[in-house]
Amino acid sequence: MKKKIYSLTAILIVVFLLTNCQKKSEESPITPDPPSENSIASCEGCHTNYIVLKSNYIPDPPAEGDSHGCGGEAPHYEPYDRVYLGGAGYKTFKNDVHGKLTCVTCHNGTDGTSDKAKAHSGNFLKKPSSRSDAKCATCHTEIYNRTKNSLHEQGWGQKSMLVLRSGLPNIPAGFEQLSSQLKDAYNTNCGKCHATCGDCHVNRPAAGGGGLSKGHEFIRTPDMRNVCVTCHVSRGGHAYFGQAIGTVPDVHLTNKQFTCVVCHTQTEVHGDGKIYDQRYKMGSLPKCNYCHPDGGKPNVYHQAHLNTFSCNTCHSQDYNNCGSCHIGVEGARIASYQGFKIGLNPI
Repeated sequence: MKKKIYSLTAILIVVFLLTNCQKKSEESPITPDPPSENSIASCEGCHTNYIVLKSNYIPDPPAEGDSHGCGGEAPHYEPYDRVYLGGAGYKTFKNDVHGKLTCVTCHNGTDGTSDKAKAHSGNFLKKPSSRSDAKCATCHTEIYNRTKNSLHEQGWGQKSMLVLRSGLPNIPAGFEQLSSQLKDAYNTNCGKCHATCGDCHVNRPAAGGGGLSKGHEFIRTPDMRNVCVTCHVSRGGHAYFGQAIGTVPDVHLTNKQFTCVVCHTQTEVHGDGKIYDQRYKMGSLPKCNYCHPDGGKPNVYHQAHLNTFSCNTCHSQDYNNCGSCHIGVEGARIASYQGFKIGLNPI
């Protein structure tokens, strides 16, 4: 009798777990619109029909490399959620100049078919801005010419460290001389946080789960939390919002509600067309004296140090760095991060 009770209990537990797992997997961050009246034998007809997308999706392959990085594990969006066209964002997109273009103008592929393989065949581009020279530059020529060599798009700083440690000449030539394994390692890990046009203006960054952020709406000024801080999380976002251990929210946030682009202007973010092997060489980096030409309120500390110390020697707080996570346990045995802030930066 006891064995039967135990068996029944075990079955009930398994059923409970399975049904709850099933419910959990069916949860979606998307609230779909009613099924579109467009024919599914078209790009928009398929991508505006949530039921059709769910019935035709292919599960993601196993993740390669580090799946989360310094910002924690990325939120998971199912493949059909990432490509669904719906909601207020989609309506905005349809009224925008970009929404007047046909899908194949940017994505290539074949329209007018309900066959998924045929629609995505040939030279289909999942992310048109991965070929910004052909897809973005025709209309945004000036921005493309500035951005194509930018730190944001190319990640030259990280590439520079990689080639110098490999004993090769500096970027860009040195990166091309790296082995295919090192290039793959860069693209799989570091490359995930360097952005094409669409990663900032149309999609969520890969570190934020990827896919369309607002139903294909083109967003002129990227959202600070959902775009900028998704990638610039541990040493930028957590310190600025006061989420890092031992920090408080930045005064520029609490007193002025500054977003990233107030200081980090379009000129800096898009670049000037030149190649810089590290970010400190970029001429349009924000400087404190742009807003505080006299060093703020005069006091004895400013009188003594204003011309010899950088502002952040005193006006700074702890932020997460490599040593914040990788010291102790199975990581490095000797802490290399020093809390003492007064020192000469060799670069």
